[in-house]
Amino acid sequence: MSETKNQAPFDKMMIIRTAILLLAWLNQYLVINGNSPLPINSEEITVLITFAASMWAWWKNNDVRYKARRNTQYLKDKGLK
Repeated sequence: MSETKNQAPFDKMMIIRTAILLLAWLNQYLVINGNSPLPINSEEITVLITFAASMWAWWKNNDVRYKARRNTQYLKDKGLK
């Protein structure tokens, strides 16, 4: 059998957006339970950070599935994206 290379790598910004979103959700969960891992005193600011991170991650086209990454790579290879 021949090995196939992954022709559709993850986008670095997608990984960054996902990590920030997960950290915001984790912080929100901890604040709800009475902890504050980030040096933020106001729950309203924490909610705002979580909302902003969620909207940023949602707005961008995150190609998480292999098929989506492959299609994006195909479009880039053809000069269409």
